[in-house]
Amino acid sequence: MGAFRYQALEVLLRQQIQTGRFKVGEKLPSVRTLCKLHEMSKATVVHALHKLEADQLIYAVPKSGYFVNEANADYNAPQKVSTPSVPALVNVPDIFRDIMSRSAAFDILPTDDPVPVAQHLVTLNRMIGKASRTHPEQKAHYYDEPKGHVGLRQAIADLYRQRETQLIPDDLCITSGCQHALFLALMAACQPGDTVAIESPAFYGVLQQLEQLGLHVIEISSDPNTGIDLQELAEKIQDWPIKACIVTPNFNTPTGARMPIEHIKSLLQLAHQHDFFIIEDDIYGELRFRSELCPPIKNECREGRVIMCSSFSKCLSRELRIGWVAGGALHAKIVQLKLITQLASPQAVQEGLAEFIHQGHFKRYVNQYRQQLKEQRDQLLDELKRYWGGQIKFSKPHGGLSCWVELPNQIDTQKSYKLLLEKGIVLTPGVLFSAHGLYKNHMRLSFSQPLTERRRAALHLLFQTLLENQ
Repeated sequence: MGAFRYQALEVLLRQQIQTGRFKVGEKLPSVRTLCKLHEMSKATVVHALHKLEADQLIYAVPKSGYFVNEANADYNAPQKVSTPSVPALVNVPDIFRDIMSRSAAFDILPTDDPVPVAQHLVTLNRMIGKASRTHPEQKAHYYDEPKGHVGLRQAIADLYRQRETQLIPDDLCITSGCQHALFLALMAACQPGDTVAIESPAFYGVLQQLEQLGLHVIEISSDPNTGIDLQELAEKIQDWPIKACIVTPNFNTPTGARMPIEHIKSLLQLAHQHDFFIIEDDIYGELRFRSELCPPIKNECREGRVIMCSSFSKCLSRELRIGWVAGGALHAKIVQLKLITQLASPQAVQEGLAEFIHQGHFKRYVNQYRQQLKEQRDQLLDELKRYWGGQIKFSKPHGGLSCWVELPNQIDTQKSYKLLLEKGIVLTPGVLFSAHGLYKNHMRLSFSQPLTERRRAALHLLFQTLLENQ
């Protein structure tokens, strides 16, 4: 009877949203109000709301309630791709190194066009310069402590508190970017020959690290809206025990998926039952387009099973090679590994960045940047829908920097790489995001840059070339 009641409420609210009774961005009645209106328990109402959230019809804002999501009926999302049932060693294609050598990992059109210096970077550099002039002899002759500058760790903890996640400075260790943090996490949690679960498609930077560490990979299908398929994960780890699972719950690359809270709780339950660590990449956590706070998985874990990694490279500056890791139960081991692999982090950069955050400059900037990215996402997706909507499928992320494009089955984006390169276009083919060479007819597109006329022309040439050379 309870299941029928929650399903009845779910169907009713779904109909009201789809018929326009509740508009996009409008707040639904509170849980308490729905309980009274429909004479249901809180658990029944919350269950119905979680089902709607999982289907991307609504989203939750902590302490505010549930809001109607943007309509997704105007585009076709890429389909989940079946993944192999056995683990494999990783062999990253040479094309990855070629893309990175062209500084084009997030752009189809590398450009020499002059870019005006943003005011936030002027302010940040001024603060770093001021820090470098303060006690220069100390900075020149003494290393920082392995965990990193305590003022910066406190500033990062303050940023997470604004996302309703409680951390203290001792929970954090400063690293040389998010890649370094992920590498430390994998070294701490795994030994060569161990098996690691990854969401598929996966971030190719992680695949490169897994290859270097000699770890086996089991790919788990991922939905472009809700992320990793937990049922598939539960089935595969029965046959292939894993030491860690790497996920990006908030706006992962390449799909831009975001895991609903119920999926996060289920993943934590699996980690507890099967005794593995969750390595969380939170690098896009600040780049949300809606008013939701998007807390990390770390916020839901009290057992120390989550190792959270992030950096400022995507939300502030790629030049700023400052990241962090909150290692949970493995934190002391990770700090020791940081001491071995990096020794210490630049003191003046950490001090200047801490001051930049404490004075509120980071939050002011990132709030503006989110709006800019959302507008650029809309520009890109409108272009895709207008010209190729009937021939391709693509994701519609609510944060992050990229979307995932599925092309007709007969297209091989990797084979078209050199042909497009001759035309001045660098694409990111789908095979880079799989340990098994999946996603041959997929590619990642970024909206990190405005859709200028040059970039629009490059986008048109890109699709024309791909579709003409099927």
